[in-house]
Amino acid sequence: MNETLTPAEIKARYGGLPYITPYERIVALVDEDAGLVELHEFHARGKCSGGAAWEVYHYARTSPLVRSARREGARNIFVCGLGRSELELVPGIAPAGLEEVRLEGGHVELTYAGLAGGGVAATLCRGMAAGVISTTVHERGGGATLGRATLRVPALRKLAVGVDDTDDESRGATWSTVNELAFELETEGACDYLGHVIAQLFPDNPHRTTNCCATAVVLGVPPADRGGLAGRIGEMLAGRCFSDECGMALTSRIDVPDELRSFARDARTRMVSIEEARGAAAASGVELRSVTGERGCIGALAALGMHDDPDLAVTVPAGSTEG
Repeated sequence: MNETLTPAEIKARYGGLPYITPYERIVALVDEDAGLVELHEFHARGKCSGGAAWEVYHYARTSPLVRSARREGARNIFVCGLGRSELELVPGIAPAGLEEVRLEGGHVELTYAGLAGGGVAATLCRGMAAGVISTTVHERGGGATLGRATLRVPALRKLAVGVDDTDDESRGATWSTVNELAFELETEGACDYLGHVIAQLFPDNPHRTTNCCATAVVLGVPPADRGGLAGRIGEMLAGRCFSDECGMALTSRIDVPDELRSFARDARTRMVSIEEARGAAAASGVELRSVTGERGCIGALAALGMHDDPDLAVTVPAGSTEG
């Protein structure tokens, strides 16, 4: 078949079919040094959590390219290796998966294949998502047939930003300050706002305001805009925080290095020093920036170490004081 269509063309031709339900958005973040792509797929209409759960389960089992898979509501996050892998699709057992992930210029090309409903999702439903440039439909699918398609999406860069120490005893809240800042940047079209994590840190820290939490957000940014956006975030924080110790930590890595995870675990169960933070940041390829002071860099770095696990990040760690 091999017919290339834009999202508008797919909608015009197939949008009236009762079994075509468009994915909301697809975003691909590229780490060329590591050979990884972090794929964010907002499932059909942004509501289909059942379809998202189905894909997280099956894609991780069926596709050797998928290194990790997790779900947040109706949004899936796949960390994938670059390359191609022949899929052995079996009805009901291994019904759909990701066949190829490749970089082509400033685009990521994603080839999906699936049987029956999984094939429809692989072709027409994904093909109407925001962020998709075009879709080459190899086999349309539907009923009991195979569906295969290659989607092209922009190759964006990941910018994960940890922040801590924006408030004082009477004003401010880091989680909401950072949320509004990231939302504002997305509304302006400067980035895709893809994730928000609240990280519980050592609750007996004498420097805490009340709850001792830091925040990290994940943004998708055109590669050329990464440096400018990072600088702008620092300026925005400086104008919105009430603390003299606000700090940031920034990375474009898709994976979370062991040194960074280890530092985050330590920051949750004991006092850690700025010297330890500097060492862990250097070992992990993370940049620390003082906004109004240096101490906030400690919590900011710890939040980055948990930015891919929001449910774990909010828990009170064993060995910490509770109550």
